[in-house]
Amino acid sequence: MTFYHFTGIKGSGMSSLAQILFDSGEQVQGSDYETYYFTEKPLRDRNITILPFDPENIQEGMTVIAGNAFPDEHPELIRAREIGVEVIRYHKFLGDYINKYTSIAITGAHGKTSTTGLMSHVIGGYMPTSFLIGDGTGSGKEDASYFVMEACEYRRHFLAYHPDYAVMTNIDFDHPDYFSDIEDVNAAFQQLALQVNKAIIACGDDEHLQKIQANVPVVFYGFGTHNDFAARNIEKTTEGTSFEVYVRNEFYHKFFIPMFGDHTVLNSLAVISLCHYEGIPASLIQERLNTYGGVKRRFTETKIGNSVLVDDYAHHPTEINATIQSARQKYPERQIVAVFQPHTFSRTEAFLQDFADSLTKADAVYLCDIFSSAREKQGALSINDLATLIEGSKILQTDQIDMLKEHNDAVFLFMGAGDVHKYQEAFEEVLKDNEETA
Repeated sequence: MTFYHFTGIKGSGMSSLAQILFDSGEQVQGSDYETYYFTEKPLRDRNITILPFDPENIQEGMTVIAGNAFPDEHPELIRAREIGVEVIRYHKFLGDYINKYTSIAITGAHGKTSTTGLMSHVIGGYMPTSFLIGDGTGSGKEDASYFVMEACEYRRHFLAYHPDYAVMTNIDFDHPDYFSDIEDVNAAFQQLALQVNKAIIACGDDEHLQKIQANVPVVFYGFGTHNDFAARNIEKTTEGTSFEVYVRNEFYHKFFIPMFGDHTVLNSLAVISLCHYEGIPASLIQERLNTYGGVKRRFTETKIGNSVLVDDYAHHPTEINATIQSARQKYPERQIVAVFQPHTFSRTEAFLQDFADSLTKADAVYLCDIFSSAREKQGALSINDLATLIEGSKILQTDQIDMLKEHNDAVFLFMGAGDVHKYQEAFEEVLKDNEETA
C-alpha cells in the first residue's frame, strides 16, 4: 500500500483521484486552502485527512501528487524534493494509472462532465468501473475493468493520456487565456486523436471533429444522417426525450432518457455508440439510462414553493443556450429567468456579444459581477459592458436579491463557473422566509 499526499486535494480532478485511490485501498491524505469547496464533501465522507498547506505535511515514504494550480516553488513541493520524496503531477500520474484498465477519456469543449457521469453509470452496470468526473466525484473499484475519465483540453493537459477510447463531444473556442484561436484548439484535439489506442467516438455534427485524422477507427454520432450512429424521430416531452438510434442507416433501438435538451440526446448517443462498440446490450443501456441521477452543477434543481431554482455550470454561450433550451422543454409554461455570473475577464471579453445573444433567449436577465480567477484578477471591462448589450437586463448584488421576487412561479437559472451559488443561496433564504411568514 502506497501513502499518497495530494497537494491541492480540493481541486475537482484531484479530489476525484484521491477518492479513487482511497476506494482502491491506498492510504490517502491531502492539503489545501481552508476555504470550503464543494469538492471536499466526498473526501470528508470517506474520512480522508485534509490539512492546511504546510511543508511539514510531507514525510519520507510518501508519494506526492501535485495539483497543476500549484507551481514547483510551492513549499510542500520544495520540501518533498529536499527529502527525496517523489512528486508526480496530477495528469502524469493519471496518464500512467489508466493503463491498468480499458480506459475511456471523455473530452470536448462542452458536455465532458455530463457525458463522463452518464458513461460511468451505464458501463458500471455492465462491468466494475472506476471513474473520475470533473465535478469532484470519483470512485475506485478494486476489481475494475473499465476506467472512465474526464479529460480537459485546457493547457493541453489531456495530452498526458493515451486512452483506449476517446469520446470527443465537440470542438469550440474556449479558454482564450491559453488557446490563441479555434485552429489552436483543433491542433490539440488532433494531437490527442493520434494517442488513442482502440477507437474514437466523435460527434459528426461538429464541423471541426469531421476533420479528425487518426490511426484507429473514428465512429461518428449525431443527428445528421451521415453519422454512423444517428438519432432520429426525436420526441420531447416534459418527462424527458425519446429517440430512435440507427446504426449505419439500420434501425438499432428506441431509447428514452429522463433528460431535456438536444445536448442530452447527443451525450446519450455518445454513450450508446461506445457501448455498442463494446458489445453491451441495448436493454442494459436503457435500464441504466432510466436510473441516471445526473452530476453536480448540471441542471441541478431545487424547488421552494412554486419556484424552481436551477444550479448550472454553464459559463460559455453554447452552454447557456443548452441550459435555457432544457428549461424550456421541461417547463414550457414557466417564465425563464437567467442569473448569470461571467467567469474570467478574458472569456467575457472574447464572447461578449455571444453571451448577450444567448442570454436574451431567457425571459428576464440578471447579471452578477465578473468572477476573476487565480490567473486573472482584473480586466479591461466590467459587467456593465455586457449589461448594455442586453435590453432590460439588471445587475444583481447579493444584498439586492429581493429583486428576483417579482417573478412568480418562475424557473431561475443560476449559471456560471465561479461562486454564483452565493446568489442562489441568498435567494433560497428569501423564499424560505416568505414561506414561513405566509
